[in-house]
Amino acid sequence: MSAKKDPAAPAVLSPRALGRATLERQLLPRRTTMSAKGAVEHLVGLQAQNTKPPYYQLLARLDGFDPAELAGLMESREVVRIVTLRSTIHLHTAADALTLRPLVQAARDRELRTFREGLVGVDPDRLTTIVRKFVEERPRTPREIREALLAEWPDADAQSLGVAARCLLPLVQVTPRGVWGRSGGIALTTAEHWLGSPSGPVPAPGATVLRYLGAFGPASVRDLQAWSGLTRMREVLERLRPRLITFRDENGVELFDLPDAPRPDEDTPAPPRFLPEFDNVLLGHADRSRVIPPRYRGRNGNGNQAYGTVLVDGFLAAIWRLGDGSGSRPGSGVRSGSGRAAALTVQPLGRLSRADRDAVTEEAVRMLSTMTRAGTDAVTTANGYDIRFATFIDFGP
Repeated sequence: MSAKKDPAAPAVLSPRALGRATLERQLLPRRTTMSAKGAVEHLVGLQAQNTKPPYYQLLARLDGFDPAELAGLMESREVVRIVTLRSTIHLHTAADALTLRPLVQAARDRELRTFREGLVGVDPDRLTTIVRKFVEERPRTPREIREALLAEWPDADAQSLGVAARCLLPLVQVTPRGVWGRSGGIALTTAEHWLGSPSGPVPAPGATVLRYLGAFGPASVRDLQAWSGLTRMREVLERLRPRLITFRDENGVELFDLPDAPRPDEDTPAPPRFLPEFDNVLLGHADRSRVIPPRYRGRNGNGNQAYGTVLVDGFLAAIWRLGDGSGSRPGSGVRSGSGRAAALTVQPLGRLSRADRDAVTEEAVRMLSTMTRAGTDAVTTANGYDIRFATFIDFGP
């Protein structure tokens, strides 16, 4: 005799159902007319270790996106590049840079403790004073900061001194670094100096958790901690519990969510999307099976090297790269026009149907045409596009 199902038990969400909910909140099933600044705020920042991924992230999400819009926001200091979540560089609105950075200070303090052997005898307060004055005189390179600190503490470890400066102060990468079509080397100053405003007020953790769920939910305690880099998040979620709804994943893990947040049917269509390395949707959870099938875990990167990814039907299905098409075989891809063009190579991780390949090709053309108009490097020539499908990699069932 089978056990009766408890009608009060939380509903169980499959990886596919979780994926559809997260894709919807990540603005991926249908491009939105939201502004670039609005999207950066809604997504609680964009992962930005490299300079170009934020542009590709918004291209996959916004209807009519022009890279010049985001570049303009950077030049007008409405968005900035700063170390925040998970101790990685994110692109945030000015308001979030001034508030989220102090919110995650506990994680920066924890990171700094791992470098304490290289900081024997270093006074953190004096280091903070020296660096703040130094970088607010004019933006400084990381090397200049390390050298200035070594002059004060010659027996300290140079790398540890640089990490201490990054952990103790909210340092932003100033433009033209990250500006589309320009960029430049890394130069740093404080967020307060660059933005002309003091840090704070520090948001209540609960407010940030609600924003996270709005952009990444449903999510577990571990998901939230993996995204933020903070600990003791269960306490925050327990305080919020009366305002939230809960589910379970197929492993029985409790998931929290906003009651009115969208949770589309798991059969809702999800068109192909080209995402850059380190895209938000790939890194916002401890359990990434909602977008990365278990058999492909780790296949979108190699150590610290991450690849561009292609979502098909809402899941990682291929990796992609741009490069000079000369000297390589055309494979079974398509080519528009004649003559030599820069190649976009799609490497499937399994078999793609003809319909999927056609849809991926159509999305690739859309991406390349936008970035060509924006004047990006090495995506096309005047003669057209070169889109190639490499032989798929069979990783089994």
